[in-house]
Amino acid sequence: MTEEPPKLPRLTLARQIRDSLVSRIVSGQVRPGERLVETRLAATYGTSQAPVREALRELEAMRLVETLPRRGTFVRPFVQETLRESYVVRAALEETATRLALLAGTVPVEAMRADVEAMRDAAGRGDDEASARASVSFHRHLVEAARNELLKLTWESLQIEARTSVTMVATEVDLHDVARDHAELLAAIEEGDLETACRRARDHQWHYADLPHDAHGRTRDSATG
Repeated sequence: MTEEPPKLPRLTLARQIRDSLVSRIVSGQVRPGERLVETRLAATYGTSQAPVREALRELEAMRLVETLPRRGTFVRPFVQETLRESYVVRAALEETATRLALLAGTVPVEAMRADVEAMRDAAGRGDDEASARASVSFHRHLVEAARNELLKLTWESLQIEARTSVTMVATEVDLHDVARDHAELLAAIEEGDLETACRRARDHQWHYADLPHDAHGRTRDSATG
């Protein structure tokens, strides 16, 4: 008798549903304001409502959907636009943070090296969530090193963790590329060339803004690193 394949753990199945919905929302397949009905999604994915409910809770934490009392769960408006805009704002903030931290000599190099190693380890395991956590930690170390409380509060208000997780899923980034990009940014910072490091910090974020041009005004097709 043929053995039945093992059933996926609920959390794994919930994460698969979550990632599928993230991609559909960011790509526009699921429209802003559209209601996400648990029973329909369960039928679509061929599962019970439990993993769907778990997936929707995670989407709400990512601020891609909102649950309204007695009405249901709906896709938030302007998801794509705010994701793009947040990276442009973040690029400006992190360029400034890099400048302040380098001028003050407060860059926590060892902590940021540890974050890069954590990203490399996550890439080896294919763990996108661990990679996202290490990436956020890397950038938070730099922002905190700027020692500017208003800058830090503004940066935190962009909901960095949620948006990083969304980007990881929606763009299907190569985790090895993520680790390498952060290592190169850290190398530029360690070299101490102020303008080069600031430019790299800005371009690092602008890359994810998904605009037709880069931070230098060049079209994406002609832009180089």
